[in-house]
Amino acid sequence: MTDYSRTPDYTATGVHRVVSPLSDAPTEIRAETATSVGPGPGSRSAAVTRGRGPGAGRVLLAVLGFTLLGLVSLFVVVYLVSGLGATSVIVAAILALVPLGIVVWGVRWIDRWEPEPRLALTFAFLWGAGASVFIALAVDAEIQSIVAAAGGPGASAEFLGAAVQAPIVEEVAKGLGVFILFLAVRRRFDGPVDGIVYAAVVAGGFAFTENILYFGVAFVDGGALGQTFFVRGLMSPFAHVMFTAAIGLALGFAARRGARFPVFAFGVGLVPAIALHAFWNGALFFVGDFYGYYLLVQVPMFVIAVAIVSLLRRQEGRIIGERLAEYAAVGWFHPQEVAMLTSKRGRRTAERWARGVGLGSTMRAFIRDATLLAYARQRIIGGRDQIGAQLDEAELLRRVTSARHALAAPGVRTQ
Repeated sequence: MTDYSRTPDYTATGVHRVVSPLSDAPTEIRAETATSVGPGPGSRSAAVTRGRGPGAGRVLLAVLGFTLLGLVSLFVVVYLVSGLGATSVIVAAILALVPLGIVVWGVRWIDRWEPEPRLALTFAFLWGAGASVFIALAVDAEIQSIVAAAGGPGASAEFLGAAVQAPIVEEVAKGLGVFILFLAVRRRFDGPVDGIVYAAVVAGGFAFTENILYFGVAFVDGGALGQTFFVRGLMSPFAHVMFTAAIGLALGFAARRGARFPVFAFGVGLVPAIALHAFWNGALFFVGDFYGYYLLVQVPMFVIAVAIVSLLRRQEGRIIGERLAEYAAVGWFHPQEVAMLTSKRGRRTAERWARGVGLGSTMRAFIRDATLLAYARQRIIGGRDQIGAQLDEAELLRRVTSARHALAAPGVRTQ
């Protein structure tokens, strides 16, 4: 049997930015990819060799980062409980899970082609729910101290707080989390869809904590908890997501273009994020019919945002298809495998078949690694090999080949 762990020429591209075609796949791999993997009789299990994990330095930074986020989040929890009481916070948190669940569903819909690493998404949520809220509270406390020392708030203090202070402070705080992820997981931050996903999770975390505060206050005061929940939880679960998505979108386009000026891209995205947030908060001071304003202004804005995301998702699928087709042309994939990998229905069908023959995890690994391979190739073409795209390509080709060898083993091969 061929030793696929030592198959030569896994790099497939030149040392510098790619301007030449991919190298042909080794003969034994071309022979195997002459037949596609997919639904067929029988089953046979095989192990897929995993790649090397992150280095010790990255692990240490991750541990320190999560520890710090945990402490900050604990402070926020203590702040909420001390101000509202444990019962109110529990009730409010249960209610806040509803809009959070809607956001999570939206993120899963957006992130269907290349799901982001769970640790990165966890960091994004904790940053939004903990660190960004802590920053907003700290800045607000400092501003309140300055205002009090100056003689107290003026007549326009409420408007300035809602339409100026909150948009600037909150979007900067949330955006910093997206920017940190841009720097920390650059090998997985490939384009605007990834930026929107990370921004949406950060914003969803921030909105979760903010909703606990609003719902808790309404519960303690015996006020209109039902109306507050309806407006914030059901009518506008994506409000913060839409604001902060502008930052993720800008950083995503910067990543696709080589990420040479990430701070500038952050600033470019921050401007519309603050503007959208200020427009949302400020309009409430001038609009008499909130529901009419919501239907005439906010709903169309949301529809436009969904349309933009849909176009970006379609573009992402096209990029995956184009890059994998290049590998198929030189023997690394069967054309039918490329068709399967660029179709959501094809992926579901392949996973369902693989589960039936006891290779569900292997097929999921094959799909995931093939998608990552397409993005590694895209990074090389875009001149981003300084973040290790060619090393990723070599490792991913090895893993894809190992997974296919398991899937195409005697008894599970199909024409």
